[in-house]
Amino acid sequence: QGAAQGAQQALSEGAEIILGPLFAGSVPSVAQLTRPRGTSVIAFSTDSSVAGRGVYLLSFLPESDINRIVDYSAGIGKRSFAAMVPDNAYGNVVEAAFKQAAGRKNGRVVAFEKYGADRAAAARTVAQSLGQADALLIADDGDSVVATADALTAAGANLRNIQLLGTGLWDNPRVFASPVLQGGLYAAPDPSGFRSFAGRYRTKFGGEPVRTATLAYDAVALMAALARTQGAQRFAPETLTNPSGFAGIDGLFRFRSDGTNERGLAVMKVASGGSTPVAGSPKSFGA
Repeated sequence: QGAAQGAQQALSEGAEIILGPLFAGSVPSVAQLTRPRGTSVIAFSTDSSVAGRGVYLLSFLPESDINRIVDYSAGIGKRSFAAMVPDNAYGNVVEAAFKQAAGRKNGRVVAFEKYGADRAAAARTVAQSLGQADALLIADDGDSVVATADALTAAGANLRNIQLLGTGLWDNPRVFASPVLQGGLYAAPDPSGFRSFAGRYRTKFGGEPVRTATLAYDAVALMAALARTQGAQRFAPETLTNPSGFAGIDGLFRFRSDGTNERGLAVMKVASGGSTPVAGSPKSFGA
């Protein structure tokens, strides 16, 4: 209700575009108010199902990570993929994106397992198939990735013999400290953008920004730039979905007409004490 009240107040005060809300559960109640007026919403949810019809998501979507890491690994000759993902909403999104991306690159998915509380059983199944795979995706948050890698090792898998792949959630000290995940590749925004942003934030506010602070910053910076340069069309769908995209703190991004976004991501390699870029983020979207 709070999101709907906030949106109602903003609209009655003449808002031409709304930034937020943050969570998927709040987006539909805001969209109900903005769609009849043709007012666009830039929300920060990572749930693609709430995007579309004037609702654009400026967030880190799992689909972007998966597309980038599968495309990159296909580019270095990986053809057969195995995957382990959690049995939850995040895992469902990753599964759909992964199978689509692998198919697009003519890759084979030789094993795909979801796990709940008992990841050991899933790990045993995947460990038996790893002989046929040359890359293994483990998509989950940092703590779970380490636990999954340990479960695979316990099930007899030698993770040194396979290229490990991950998502932006791997950007985590627990992952960097794990001996078995060394050399793993994951897609994420180039970290230098956030580092310099965090430095400026510390100077101004004397504290650390949360990781998603750049999303709010980029949204406001983009609206200011469009208001300054695009005249009456500043927040029109054609302006927001410009295929050339926009440059943000975390690199290049663009809104698709279905409300989701695409990001220009780097590919990072896990190393003890941190990660190193093996492929930079693109400077422009292709034609």
